[in-house]
Amino acid sequence: MKKSVMFIFLLISVLANANVRMPLIFSDGMVLQRDKQIPIWGFADANESVEIHFNNQIKKTTADKSGKWTVNLNAEKAGGPFELIIIGKNKITIKNVLVGEVWICSGQSNMEFQVFKTMNAEKEINSADYPMIRHFGVAQDLSGTPKDDLKQGKWEVANKENVGNFTAVGYYFARKLYAELKIPIGIINTSWGGTNVETWTSREAFEKSDEFKSMIANVPTVDINAIFETYKKSVLDNLKKVQGFDVSMENEEQFKNPNFQDKNWPEIKVPSLWENQQIGNIDGIVWMRKTIVLTAEQAKKEATLHLAKVDDEDQTYINGVQIGTNNLWDAKRIYKIPANVLKEGTNVIAVRITDYSGGGGIYGDPQDLKIDFKDSNLPLEGLWKFNVVKVRIEVSPNSYPSLLYNAMVNPLVPYAMQGVLWYQGEANVWRAAEYKKSFPLMIKDWRTKFKQGNFPFYFVQLSTFDEFGGNSQKGSRWAELREAQSETLKLTNTGMAVTTDIGNAKDIHPTNKQDIGLRLAAIAMNNLYGKKQVHSGPTYKSQTIKGNEIILTFDNIGSGLSTPNNDELKGFEIAGADKVFHSAKAIIKDNKIIVSSDKVQNPVAVHYGWADDDTTINLFNKEKFPASPFKTDNWEMITANEKYKVSK
Repeated sequence: MKKSVMFIFLLISVLANANVRMPLIFSDGMVLQRDKQIPIWGFADANESVEIHFNNQIKKTTADKSGKWTVNLNAEKAGGPFELIIIGKNKITIKNVLVGEVWICSGQSNMEFQVFKTMNAEKEINSADYPMIRHFGVAQDLSGTPKDDLKQGKWEVANKENVGNFTAVGYYFARKLYAELKIPIGIINTSWGGTNVETWTSREAFEKSDEFKSMIANVPTVDINAIFETYKKSVLDNLKKVQGFDVSMENEEQFKNPNFQDKNWPEIKVPSLWENQQIGNIDGIVWMRKTIVLTAEQAKKEATLHLAKVDDEDQTYINGVQIGTNNLWDAKRIYKIPANVLKEGTNVIAVRITDYSGGGGIYGDPQDLKIDFKDSNLPLEGLWKFNVVKVRIEVSPNSYPSLLYNAMVNPLVPYAMQGVLWYQGEANVWRAAEYKKSFPLMIKDWRTKFKQGNFPFYFVQLSTFDEFGGNSQKGSRWAELREAQSETLKLTNTGMAVTTDIGNAKDIHPTNKQDIGLRLAAIAMNNLYGKKQVHSGPTYKSQTIKGNEIILTFDNIGSGLSTPNNDELKGFEIAGADKVFHSAKAIIKDNKIIVSSDKVQNPVAVHYGWADDDTTINLFNKEKFPASPFKTDNWEMITANEKYKVSK
């Protein structure tokens, strides 16, 4: 009996191994790139014969000793639907295959940002009926070595049932392309919030780079399980140092009570995400407590607690009574305080926060953090007590270089595509100066790996976000990152969408992704698809100093420099040799800008929009594309000495 079972098991194993298998990217509903050779690849037995049928093409090949095989289909015109048939010892039929334009969409959370979160989302979703637009969502995954296939992913049609979870930037870009070209559009979304550029770059790229080869030489080829254990110990040890005690859920049920003694708990600034403070990049459960003192009159009043936003879920108590809960990370918490909960004297607000991924904590506008008594407010901004009681230990994609390249890009190589859309940089602002090297390195790396020449690589410049209050006086990491992005345009076949006018100083995730998609599409239309148009705002070209004025010239002025409603120009600053910048008067004359200040008699340099929060700047061309922020000096930046390091 045992022998029979063993024989059946072996037979099943042999039959399973014999099957030709395709990577997940080759699946029903897929879009193949038109007008290019189309690589098709998969897995089989060693030396197995494989035959590919597509449209009127038949190609034959043989798997190598490791069972891998590749064929190249001849270029096809846009069209479909077709079937892609793969025949080995078994037969696979991939249905509903279109041929058109394929774009890879990648980056961090602003590329990951789904349609359902954008402005006018309900209208956008309900109007989605585009069977020729397809979206492939790459499941998040990481690996210490390059993987052959994705963890998970599937092609979906752009309809109202599916589109809400599509990358918003990618979808709005695809929708504009389809409106103009009337051919199938495929977007492959491989993105992960909060990730740095180094995790998206291959190990080989670092090894061949003069800038990074010494760094990568000290990084072992990593085992994710081993990393996990090391990372777990590191996180827990660090939190013990920060708190003065171990992470533990012991006595947690007492933390909501007003008489609980929290004097040994450390303090953290609120509102602000943990990632920007001593707690660091963790997911898990954290209690936060704020003690306030009320008068007898305040305690009697009808009151509402405004808790700004909480990432992700909160259970909020006042004096031990739960007054509200919410699990939407980007929703404002506004909780009516029941009668008789507040009392004269000491009161305690206790919030149990569960962070599932990405940022964590109480964040948002300080003005949204208060108790509202209708005729007066009690601000709650400032220091709160905290206690990390549970940590969800997962290896961060930023723990080591190349983890996301290995798991979420390498399995896509060498899929035929037209180009890449990229929205990332927020996680690299601390190393903005180095981004001038690391970002172009990644672009060149992908071009090398995909072997499709210097394909188009279009990216989004960071919009405004007042993360550190940076400006010309104390330096701005965000402005320096934007400059690094601008300098990347020196690479051939790149383009940049400027977003200074559609950001939100208080929200790192602006909801107007429609205009971003349209601006990226304008670049593609002009550069690739033969529809010449203005596709960029003014970009700084040169300066000339005349007396106490600096005269600036620009490229990409379209039909002329302008401001909305002919308003006064804002955002210009001027400095002398002392490197101290002063707000400046700026006027447009003959499509040049003349900058001056009574406080600077011998000017040397100009800044425009040089701040984390550049909301007020207003230089455009008449086609309503905003100018990119810039500086005319080459003085040392505050991130000049910040380098990428791997903590082992």
